[in-house]
Amino acid sequence: MKVSIIGASGYTGIELVRILLNHKHVEIDKVVSNSNKGTKFSELFPNVRNIFDKEFIGTDNLETDLKESEYIFLAVPHKAAMEYVPTLLKMGKKIIDLSADFRLKDKDIYEKWYNEKHIASEYLEEAVYGIPELNREKIKNARLIANPGCYPTTIILGLAPLLKNNLIDTKMIISDSKSGVSGAGKKCNTTTHFSETNENIKAYGIASHRHTPEIEEQLSYLANEDIYINFTPHLIPMTRGMLSTIYVNLKENIDIKEIYDLYNNFYKNEKFVRIIENGAVETKNVRGTNYIDISIIKDERTNRLIVLSAIDNLTKGASGQAVQNFNIMSNNYEMEGLNFISPLP
Repeated sequence: MKVSIIGASGYTGIELVRILLNHKHVEIDKVVSNSNKGTKFSELFPNVRNIFDKEFIGTDNLETDLKESEYIFLAVPHKAAMEYVPTLLKMGKKIIDLSADFRLKDKDIYEKWYNEKHIASEYLEEAVYGIPELNREKIKNARLIANPGCYPTTIILGLAPLLKNNLIDTKMIISDSKSGVSGAGKKCNTTTHFSETNENIKAYGIASHRHTPEIEEQLSYLANEDIYINFTPHLIPMTRGMLSTIYVNLKENIDIKEIYDLYNNFYKNEKFVRIIENGAVETKNVRGTNYIDISIIKDERTNRLIVLSAIDNLTKGASGQAVQNFNIMSNNYEMEGLNFISPLP
């Protein structure tokens, strides 16, 4: 099965290649990057030298160049994706979009938070939010997948069992989330220089991060009511990894064993969700994998739950989840190409 990657020269691009090279039923047809046109992929990413030496192509003749590719991964920034989607859909392609352009159903909300006019809003309703553990049936028949953001993945999956079962006060949800620097992308800027991030932790996007409306929209679907959260992301001095610590108040006094039984039952058929009952989760255990590890602690004094969820922001938080969606769309085994475990130590 031939697939192509537009925007393949970034971190999510190389992560897609790493995963797809491990996929038994995929041939990477084209890697697309205007800024690297004519350059071998392995010159930009030497870790695949003599393994994947295909040259980047540009976007000049996509209708011809992508003719044989059935699936297209869009590993491009927001705004760029909406420029490609109409043409690709008219070409009959199936699309997994890793940007934010089709995650929100309301055009006005997108334009408010991203400060960009949406030029392909007619596809917003059709786009399926690609969180497999919650939307698998819709994903199967979709033409356009809006791959979730990394922070939203940790929070949505961390809270889904509680919201679906109406167990928490929905007016008081707080998430303190931390990400490795690779979440900012490959492009260099002053905030991600080594000298700025090393030996430093800082909050950013406080009460204004663009993932907020995405998180709130999906949590609202789960709770069947409008949800608003306090979400504060932090940049930490590590390359990859993400951990969210989510604070919620229980409506009633429920034993922690019942809570774990609830989570284990809710995710009992999910290959990539691991419920950790013997301690707090750690990012090192999910590094380079498509797993999300979730643990729950109950503070008996306050009747509050502390939900912790850890992922690799580039894998389950981006490219791994994109391939998981691809597998569902193409009727492949869902774990195909994704059967990685984290290297330790």
